[in-house]
Amino acid sequence: MLGMFHLFVVNLIAFHPFYISMTELNYDQKQKTLEVSVRVFTDDLEKAVRKDCGCKAVIMSPADKQQSGKHLSAYISKHLQLIVDGKPTAMRFVGYQQEEGSTWSFFEVAGLDGVKKIGMVNNLLYDENSQQVNMLRIQGYGKERSDKLEYPATNYSYSF
Repeated sequence: MLGMFHLFVVNLIAFHPFYISMTELNYDQKQKTLEVSVRVFTDDLEKAVRKDCGCKAVIMSPADKQQSGKHLSAYISKHLQLIVDGKPTAMRFVGYQQEEGSTWSFFEVAGLDGVKKIGMVNNLLYDENSQQVNMLRIQGYGKERSDKLEYPATNYSYSF
């Protein structure tokens, strides 16, 4: 009987995929930078980027990684906005890499001295799936906080 239950659970997971992203924010007080890393399942991300740019962007195996990076950066920047100490803050795209079916995108914000509060609007992949969950992890000043935004929630704020 346990074998049948296990098979049922495996089949259930196969037919009901997870829709999750992970956004990590790390404030480096010495460097005065906010490092931003975003991890999303590559197939979901590629679909969203293509829809956003109206193009045939390829993230999984791009012929032109620089062009794919531009499309990827534009999509993420549109759907993940940061507010640092009450001021909208632009992220600089650093690059991306693939890892085990997902894509890590890297951004940074320089010149931030003494950050007290980080806010964000995060609706990554909400336009693709109403079951989307955007996980968050914020680090700085030796503190760490993990949380999540579940569709349709988009706003988050953390004070150090």
